[in-house]
Amino acid sequence: MGVEFDSFDAEREEITLRFNAPASFITPRGSVQGGLVAGFLDEVMGWAHVWATDHAEAPLNLEISMTLLRPVMAGPLVGKGRVIRRGKRVIFLEGELFDEAGNMLARSTSTAIPTPRPTGKD
Repeated sequence: MGVEFDSFDAEREEITLRFNAPASFITPRGSVQGGLVAGFLDEVMGWAHVWATDHAEAPLNLEISMTLLRPVMAGPLVGKGRVIRRGKRVIFLEGELFDEAGNMLARSTSTAIPTPRPTGKD
């Protein structure tokens, strides 16, 4: 997804990631394909939980809901993901995607199961 870490606010359990949507993600309508937008949002929500658990856990999605608010164009994007509530059996996550000017382009929520984080590359 071309993700780049920006920051993590431990108190808010909120991560900020940067993406660059390449021209290859653009549909004939002129904007990023919706499934790829969902991928950006999935990344920010997932990494929010990973960082909130000091990289010990990763979420296993049960459900993701996404709302497209504006067309997502090629170029730089900013994603923010946060943990809304974390329990032993279920976690609730939220994500937002913005353009460089700060306009919100898409929102998402996820219900997930906390699982031990697989070992491997970060």
